[in-house]
Amino acid sequence: MVRFLLLLGVLGGAVLALLAGLYVARRAMRPIAELTDVAGEIERTRDPSRRLPFPEAEDEVAELARTLDGMLAALDASRSETEAMLIRQREFIADASHELRTPLTSVLANLELLSEELAGEQADTAHAALRSTRRMRRLVGDLLLLARADAERTQPRRPTDLAAVLVEAAGELEPVAEGHELTVEAEPAVVSGARDDLHRLTLNLLENAIRHTPPGTRIRASTAALDGMAVLTVEDDGPGIPPELERRVFERFVRGARDGRRGSGLGLAIVRAVVESHGGDVQLERPEVGSGTRIVIRLPADVTAEPPAAARRDRTSA
Repeated sequence: MVRFLLLLGVLGGAVLALLAGLYVARRAMRPIAELTDVAGEIERTRDPSRRLPFPEAEDEVAELARTLDGMLAALDASRSETEAMLIRQREFIADASHELRTPLTSVLANLELLSEELAGEQADTAHAALRSTRRMRRLVGDLLLLARADAERTQPRRPTDLAAVLVEAAGELEPVAEGHELTVEAEPAVVSGARDDLHRLTLNLLENAIRHTPPGTRIRASTAALDGMAVLTVEDDGPGIPPELERRVFERFVRGARDGRRGSGLGLAIVRAVVESHGGDVQLERPEVGSGTRIVIRLPADVTAEPPAAARRDRTSA
């Protein structure tokens, strides 16, 4: 009987000690669990402005919490400074681009008049300056468009037929097609958009196909309305985009130098910016047969707009 009581006392004491140990351990681990929960929430929300809870006890866990909280505060301050710097940079680019447009237009007009009056080498020099000024004006316009897209400042929207935009852009590029076979198949595809930005998008796609393919390349551009989306497709049977550039082709200042023709590296970046500002998507695809490049743009169709008067516009130039 005595042995039984002793054994019962030992077992009871062990159970009580175990329960007490569990209580102490859970109490000691509670601050760590709270830190883990808050840290996980910060990771999910990517919000370093949130603060970590400090344990009441002055121990190693409290010191760790203060250290981590100080690190988060420093990261939050650094992020705020970086965001402020980027905002200032965007504002500077937008303001500088806007201010440069007027003097560039004036210089361009004067050079056009001057080139008509000069002859010989002087005329050649004036024409070279004219081409450079036009490229500069185009670059300034590109920077202004990107700055506006970064600031999420949209242009006024109205029903716009991508078919009409495509035909207009193709007509502008006929003189510089350099022997390319450009085919346009323009089915009505109306979107609610900023016509100037959509025109720049289309022009950039066609120019990109012309610039980076040799003469004789077939380029096909088309528009269509499919499943509530307005679809613009530009494809060619040229050498295609190098594999190392395929994933970065829509990034800014990415240039392909395989053909020796280097642009500003903003053409397809502007395409993506305009597409995203209109709530659409752009995809780089490979043609089903042979080599080449296909870029497909899908924008939400404006189903409330009246259908365009012209049902179809086909055009081929070489």
